[in-house]
Formats: sequence, C-alpha cells, structure tokens
Amino acid sequence: MIGKSIGEVRIGDTAELSKTISESDVYLYAGITGDFNPAHINEPYAAGTVFRTRIVHGMLLAGFICSVVGTQLPGPGTIYVRQELNFSAPVRIGDTITARVEVLEIIPATNRLRLKTICVNQDGAVVLHGEAIVSPPLKKIP
Repeated sequence: MIGKSIGEVRIGDTAELSKTISESDVYLYAGITGDFNPAHINEPYAAGTVFRTRIVHGMLLAGFICSVVGTQLPGPGTIYVRQELNFSAPVRIGDTITARVEVLEIIPATNRLRLKTICVNQDGAVVLHGEAIVSPPLKKIP
C-alpha cells in the first residue's frame, strides 16, 4: 500500500486519530527513549510540581502526528522533512488525545506539503500545535 501522491492531495484535506494514553504507554515510551524524567514516571516527585501529577512526554504526542502522516495523510511512503511543535497544555495519563493533520499548502516544484498539525484533549483543549513539511510518496508508473 502506498499513500497519496502530491497530485492526489487537496488543500483542506484532513485526517486524524484518537488514543487514550495509559500508564503503560508512558512507561513504554520512557523505556524506548531513555527519558526517565521524574515529571513523567515518578508520582511523588510529580505531585510537587506545578502540574500536581505526572504528565505525558510531549514527544509521545508528536508521535501521534507522525502516525497520522505515515498511515493516513499523505500515508505510507511519506518522508518527514520538518516539524515545528508548540506545547500549550499538559497531558495526563488517562487523557484521550486526538491528533489531526490538515493540508495547508501544496508545493509541486519540490514535492512537498505544508501541514497544520494539532493535538487536542477530550475537552477540546489544544495541547500541541505546529506545522510540518513532508514529502509524499511518488506514484510508480505500472
């Protein structure tokens, strides 16, 4: 399966996925990346922070955007070129996050797309926002 080529994408196209973040997700992410920041994995420590409890790794949320880009829009075969991320609110274990991608610009000369990237929680609050530049797959001529 191959994703959409630049000629198959339109400005305004969107795709999204939702996931409820579990404690296991946080610990698995910490184990894979080596990011054992106590703000994420140590409840007694996190209770003394401004957030009053553990928060989810911001880059775990960014991974949800990668999932949308790599599996839906443009989809399989897409290559990331750049991602800007702005973290605007904490995410806690048990929150349901929806990652959404929207095509803002099509750049045929360089086979690039500029995408709006956003994550919102179950209350509709924006927790992450930014823009990405990606290179969609080229279609093979049969």
